[in-house]
Amino acid sequence: MTHGARFDCELHRSLAATFEAVEEFLVEFHQHSQAMRERVNCFEAELLVREALTNAVLHGCGADPRKHVRCLLRLRGKRLFIAVADEGLGFDWRAARAKSAMPSDCSGRGLQILYRYADQVRFNERGNLVTMIKHFEKGNCHDTGNKGR
Repeated sequence: MTHGARFDCELHRSLAATFEAVEEFLVEFHQHSQAMRERVNCFEAELLVREALTNAVLHGCGADPRKHVRCLLRLRGKRLFIAVADEGLGFDWRAARAKSAMPSDCSGRGLQILYRYADQVRFNERGNLVTMIKHFEKGNCHDTGNKGR
């Protein structure tokens, strides 16, 4: 993560659309996120980033290593901004938002996770860019961040 005047920390990467690249990015996220550790719930931050990147790789790019996924993380105070974009065709996020995974389903909970843990979730019209904002009221990496849930 870099430090700048406008943000406490920023991490911006373009990744090959592979699950290995997602894991490498998350390792880098952990290594360079020391400034975040005292302010944010690391579990929730990683969950949001992991889910958005995984969806972009799998659904957006079809896990095609020739395609790329871009990720931007910005921390300012206790506000984390996350943006993930892929080179895919996009999807109808409005229709997908109306669906819920059944308890017995093995997949299909990605959007539910984003909406549950992020304070704001927005998609571009095409559906190949998601931006999220997460406000952390208290935080350390060991806090579950349930906020009464």
